Order: sequence, then structure tokens, then C-alpha cells
Amino acid sequence: MSDFFNNFWSVYIAAVSLIGILGCFLLLVLVARRKVVPSADNTTGHVWDEDLRELNNPMPKWWMGLFVITVVFSLAYLVAYPGLGSFKGELDWTQYGAYDKEMEKARVDLEPMYAKFVSMPTEEMAKDPQAMAIGERLFMNNCAQCHGSDARGSKSFPNLSDGDWLHGGTPDKIKETITNGRIGVMPPMAAAVGSAEDVRNVAHYVLSLSGSPHDAVKASQGKSKFVACAACHGMDGKGNQALGAPNLTDDIWLHGWGESVIVDMVNHGKMNEMPAQKDKLTEAQIAVLASYVWGLSNASAQK
Repeated sequence: MSDFFNNFWSVYIAAVSLIGILGCFLLLVLVARRKVVPSADNTTGHVWDEDLRELNNPMPKWWMGLFVITVVFSLAYLVAYPGLGSFKGELDWTQYGAYDKEMEKARVDLEPMYAKFVSMPTEEMAKDPQAMAIGERLFMNNCAQCHGSDARGSKSFPNLSDGDWLHGGTPDKIKETITNGRIGVMPPMAAAVGSAEDVRNVAHYVLSLSGSPHDAVKASQGKSKFVACAACHGMDGKGNQALGAPNLTDDIWLHGWGESVIVDMVNHGKMNEMPAQKDKLTEAQIAVLASYVWGLSNASAQK
């Protein structure tokens, strides 16, 4: 794809644009100069349906004038705005700049509405109907694409309403997650666990931790091999929020469950990312959104 970003294509696009405009202008000139010799009744000689005759009236001057204005406007536009390859235009306009100006204007306009929420504790904000209505809209616009409109997530996208948190569900942790994002990495562990049979045994041991259907014999054999996983998940399998390591005892499976799924995780690892929102949302918006998310798993605290 790098071929499309060299100087040739910039020159090519500029040439096509200018040739197109010049071609339109030349066509207008030729049409204006072309004379059709009319017959005595001022027709071109074309007849349809026996009695429909084409007259030879010239194109109105105002119509020709509009075409000329269009050509002149096109040239002026290409001088002012980007359109000729890599030429940025005299006004130095960009869609990114226009977007940033609109977003800044929106932030200024909305600042008074968010002002009263900046210093409000999360628990109090979660009880404020206006704050929660704003938080719900922020969630729908920025989070629902992954976590779902009901915040219950889906495979590989955490459920935000069940109280199970990889990195912690306190208001501060939720703000931290929204602000900076998260990158969760489980490295491939097959080499550390042992043979393919050992990996399957560990999978059954992991299933046993949450009381999920498993083979008890294989689980007992996999317990000793689980030590390779304990550095992150702990010897009791209850995870480590400081590392974002999931609790394996609660029967909540982010990426699916069963022997085959766990074996694949151990063999190949897994990487998940939540993008940071600090460059997209203001501090006040993040505070309101965090309160809304916190309230999803703390419904009793909102009463």
C-alpha cells in the first residue's frame, strides 16, 4: 500500500482535477461557438413521432454563465482548500482541525452542565437522575459498542453489571480504567505447564475451581501443574486485580469456558485491550461516566 503515498499519486490527482476542470471549460467554449445551420422553420431537422421537431434555439446566456461560474468556483476552491494532491490549500483547512474546533466548542457549551458534578462524590452522583441520564448517554456513545447497550458485555468484552472486576470496581479504579484504558495479556504458558496432556489436566483443574463440569482424575493430576499459573492467578486461583488476572473460582468466563477453550488459552495466550478515553472525554465526563458504570453493579447504593 505504500505505493499510494508517494509523490506520483499526488501529482496524478492534481493533474486529473485540473484537466477535468479545463475540459469542462473547453467544452463550454466549443458548444458556444458551434453553429448549426437551421432550416427555414428554425429546426435542426430532427423529428420524432412524426411531428415532434427539435428547434435550434441557442442555450440561454444565464445558463452558460452558471457553467462558467462553476468552473471559476472550482478553481478558487482548489486554491483555498486541499484537493490538488498534497497541496494543503491557502486556508490550511483540514477535517481534523474542523473536528477539533467543533469538539472544543461543544466542550465549552457543555461545561456549565458538568460543573456541578466535578466535585460530587461518585456515590452521590450515582443517585442524581440528571447525572445518570448524562452518564447513560455517554455510555451509549462510547462504551456500548463493546459492552452492549445493557452493559452485560459478550464474549471477550466484560460484563459491567455483575460486580466481577479484573482491575477493581471502586470508583477510582473505574475512573482510572476509563481514563488510561487497559491492556490485558496472558502469555502462552504451554511450555511452563509441560506436555499436551499436562495442559489438558490443568484445564480440568481450572474448571474444578469454579465447580464447572470436569474430569476429577485429570483435575487432581493438573493441580500440581497449576503452579505455573499461580504467579498471576494465585495458588487459590482467585486472581490478582493488580495484574488484571481473572478470578478462576467464580464461574465467570470472559473468553468462554470448557476444556478446549482453556487449553487454547494456555497454549496460545490472549491479549485484550480497552482503549483510553482521556483524549476523547473531559475529566468531568469521565467522572459522570464512571459513576454511571459504578452504579450498574451497585444498584442498591443508588436507593
